[in-house]
Amino acid sequence: MDRNKQLQQRKLEIAVGLFVVLAISALAVLSYKVATWGVSGGQSTYSVFARFDNIGGLKDRAPVKIGGVVIGRVASIRLETEYYTPVVELRINSSYDQLAETSSASILTSGLLGEQYIGISPGFVMDDIAMLKEGDYIDDTKPAMVLEDMIGQFLYNQGDD
Repeated sequence: MDRNKQLQQRKLEIAVGLFVVLAISALAVLSYKVATWGVSGGQSTYSVFARFDNIGGLKDRAPVKIGGVVIGRVASIRLETEYYTPVVELRINSSYDQLAETSSASILTSGLLGEQYIGISPGFVMDDIAMLKEGDYIDDTKPAMVLEDMIGQFLYNQGDD
């Protein structure tokens, strides 16, 4: 009887051990998939760039949206040494390849204190207007509105009265 109980205990321990090993393996595979997924989410993309005077708290992997619909992600942010201005690389899904080069990019905030993202306003399309393609720059950009700057400006203007 005691031997039968020990055998059942041993089977339970082996089953729990196998479950733990499978769970750890599944987490390892999931971590690998997420790490190699990249900015594009596994879809084909093209990169365009935008220079901003101020990027505020914009981060890598921030969404790029048109009208609230995510069409891509921020791939990287670097400081251009010639003009000392931030340059943002936007990786846009290839299914949105009909953006005119007259489009504009703005750094916007979700809500009052939410995350920052890039908002694209599609430009006008005419016969002589080309579409944005790999490596192009968006010329019309609007910098981030920094809350501290706005509060400081408000207080400064109140002091003049």
